[in-house]
Amino acid sequence: MDSVKDTIERLRNEINTHNYNYYVCNNPTISDKEFDDLLAELQRLEDANPQYFSPLSPTQRVGSDISESFTQVEHKYPMLSLGNTYTIGEVEAFYNRVSQGLNEHFEIIAELKYDGTSISLTYENGELVRAVTRGDGTKGDDVTANVKTIRSIPLQLRGENYPQSFEIRGEILMPWAVFEKLNNERAAQEEPLFANPRNAASGTLKLQNSAIVAKRGLDAYLYYMLGEDLPSDNHFENLSIANKWGFKISPDTKVCHSLQDMIDYINYWDVERKNLPVATDGIVFKVASIRQQKALGYTAKSPRWAIAYKFQAERACTRLNSVSFQIGRTGAVTPVANLDPVQLSGTVVKRASLHNADIIEGLDLHIGDMVYVEKGGEIIPKITGVDTDARMLLIGDKVRFIKLCPECGTPLIRFEGEAAHYCPNETGCPPQIKGRIEHFISRKAMNIDGIGEETVDAFYKEGLVKSVADLYKLNAFDIANLERMGEKSAQNIIDGINNSHNVPFERVVYAIGIRFVGETVAKKLAYAFKDIDSLMNATKEELIAVDEIGDRIAESVIKYFANESNRSLVEELRAEGLQLKLSEERISMFSDTLKGLSIVISGTFEKHSRDEYKALIEQHGGKNTSSVSAKTHYILAGDNMGPAKLEKTQKLGVKIINENEFLEMIGEL
Repeated sequence: MDSVKDTIERLRNEINTHNYNYYVCNNPTISDKEFDDLLAELQRLEDANPQYFSPLSPTQRVGSDISESFTQVEHKYPMLSLGNTYTIGEVEAFYNRVSQGLNEHFEIIAELKYDGTSISLTYENGELVRAVTRGDGTKGDDVTANVKTIRSIPLQLRGENYPQSFEIRGEILMPWAVFEKLNNERAAQEEPLFANPRNAASGTLKLQNSAIVAKRGLDAYLYYMLGEDLPSDNHFENLSIANKWGFKISPDTKVCHSLQDMIDYINYWDVERKNLPVATDGIVFKVASIRQQKALGYTAKSPRWAIAYKFQAERACTRLNSVSFQIGRTGAVTPVANLDPVQLSGTVVKRASLHNADIIEGLDLHIGDMVYVEKGGEIIPKITGVDTDARMLLIGDKVRFIKLCPECGTPLIRFEGEAAHYCPNETGCPPQIKGRIEHFISRKAMNIDGIGEETVDAFYKEGLVKSVADLYKLNAFDIANLERMGEKSAQNIIDGINNSHNVPFERVVYAIGIRFVGETVAKKLAYAFKDIDSLMNATKEELIAVDEIGDRIAESVIKYFANESNRSLVEELRAEGLQLKLSEERISMFSDTLKGLSIVISGTFEKHSRDEYKALIEQHGGKNTSSVSAKTHYILAGDNMGPAKLEKTQKLGVKIINENEFLEMIGEL
């Protein structure tokens, strides 16, 4: 046998073992550096010997940056939801129903109900062949490419004696630590935060780019096996065997022999779950015997042999020490409660959002109050109430919303219809100035390497940068003399600033920081108006005519360019040579071929991805819509068009075109 092939197989087996030890057993036996070295060596050998490629190699867990649409797959076994209970009495009623239905001895398996997104994995001959989301319970999306990037899910099973074909179901999760890191990164990029780890896990799993999924650090716990040839009639034994095959099974699953065992399990985990590294929202109780499960059967919506007990939202009581007011990039004022540290949802909470003046007034807060804090899966804990019985005579002052900006002293304003207060001093308020600079240099904007929040703060304090235009006046000598900065770092920053001259117009529109204009809206505005002068002088009617631009965004754009300092900034950036218009090459790609046409995309395609077709529709003046209506002109249909969408299309008489017909319409065929 080829010695190179032997080495590749040995490395794959060794790396798979280390993955299992680290991600499933939580017991690494080598350092991260040693693991990375093994993986790098395997990657080198595979690159040099493509004839030995395997889709199950651990090197393939990095994912691909090729955009792929999801196809829908029908579940062999429907993925039904469980009935929910919220009280011990309801759990007792479930236990009694099972007892009466079976009229024989039975055991109950208690499992933690992890708060993620459900997944069904199919294995054939020990290899992962398909991963499908719950969907509507009857069919779901095939997300196999994304699931293969999750290191706690085996691509190839360990050991032997597993069924030739079986399904195993579980929950895809984002651990608290990964979730908070992701949201910190999104906050730094001025992107919307995920509300909770469940939403983050679900959103990540549905990304079209598996390379990004691989970087998100998803995890998985598996909890139920299905098939014709399972190793045991006992659910708990099946899970124990599955663990030996390489699946990550919760170590906290327990066999309950009585109702009291179930109650004890609830009482223990109602407290202890706060220390878990992942989010949970309840407990699942299942009859252990698969034979007995079949005897009990199903209702129309859920199995009779299982039930979910849902925890109440996590709440803790702690002392309010002070309230601080933070100013963001847009001038929005955020009140934050500073608390005595308290354990909540796996993290130590020291601060909680108070959101706005109305909420502060409604809570009737006083400094020194004992307050109830809930996290309940939310990234930012919130105060939900006050223990007024704990108030003492020496309670502190009533908390009142500030009237002046704490940073620059400017009187705050509140726009009609909005809950937030704002500091209107856009050009003189330090947090707003620094925030706009941080936004300008961010990855999705000008992508200037070498500058972070601390560097921006240092530049500002030294008087080197007072606006984003000042970045282009920096020189390496001035930067190198700053604390913790050397010649090499200074030159890297200057190189990054120089490289930003090549950033395309649509990202410059995003970078200048118009309120409500995110990355996608900036692109639509750039494509519609082609250059900064046309955008600066656009009327409200012209702005609203652009796809997805409503009154709020249009008014914000007009207000931004009505400010003389913002128009001056544009002129400074123009003088520095930034891209303030689409290139002639880009403009030549645009046409009015689809102007006035509303097009819905459905299914999967061969020649372009769905995202590429959406871009082509916009490029040729058309409008993308997500749902079929009487105003829809065409359905661009590929394979596996959704049946509900097809039925509505036929009912409304909307014309269906395939990708060849569409490409002919825009002159690409």
